[in-house]
Amino acid sequence: MVTLPPPESESADQSPHRHRRVAESFGVDAQRYDRTRPPYPAAMIERILDATPGRDVLDVGCGTGIEARQFRDAGCTVLGVEPDARMADFARATGIEVEPGTFEDWDPAGRTFDAVIAGTAWHWVDPGRGAVRAAQVLRPRGRIAVFWHVAQFSPAATAAFAEVYRGILLDSPLTGVADRPALEGYQPILAMAANGIRQSGAFTEPEQWRFDWQHIYTRADWLDQIPTHGSLTQLPPETLAAVLDGIGAAIDDLGGTLAVSYATVVVTASRAVS
Repeated sequence: MVTLPPPESESADQSPHRHRRVAESFGVDAQRYDRTRPPYPAAMIERILDATPGRDVLDVGCGTGIEARQFRDAGCTVLGVEPDARMADFARATGIEVEPGTFEDWDPAGRTFDAVIAGTAWHWVDPGRGAVRAAQVLRPRGRIAVFWHVAQFSPAATAAFAEVYRGILLDSPLTGVADRPALEGYQPILAMAANGIRQSGAFTEPEQWRFDWQHIYTRADWLDQIPTHGSLTQLPPETLAAVLDGIGAAIDDLGGTLAVSYATVVVTASRAVS
């Protein structure tokens, strides 16, 4: 889940990449993050690789290595870059090579890659500097592909969750977007990614690919994932407990399970050949 401020408060200073404290808060429970965050659709992995000239992949903000392992298992050599040492250590323990740092300041040491990817992480990267750096490390016709899961709930679940968040998180940006359509909430992030790629002048015109799928969560499984959401990772324990109680009660009222319709959206382009 990515949370943006409501439209009336949006400004350059509200861009997610400016909020490093949130970006580097996910490692507080790396094991939970890896256990509960869903992998990416196999069809997405396949399409990215079909449009990529080779199998050397750089994973920006690789976190615990969820997508890195998927690309590795598809036959790629993957190098991760990750600013949070706790997340990086978890990824290394699963066999992923990871170098520390933010992508904007990371030193590629002359290395180049066939693809630069980022799974639910590119919004923490300066979109302009990130696109320029991606172009610098990509081989000719190499591909940038940055992607996000957009979780979409039923109208009843959306309304019930919004009521919980607004009743407890009075000062949170989440309260301003809790009942907005999920894809609408992601459009600023998708647009920022595409504009950064476009403005670098180094890529073909960005495309947007979408992969739809669904998952049914038990009450326990969804509550297990909630503390990994960026808007909630830094809550005081008693506030988080209240959120979990409220969301759990809402799921009970909905029948005890939660159907989530995911749209996994990719913003992608290939490095132009001059």
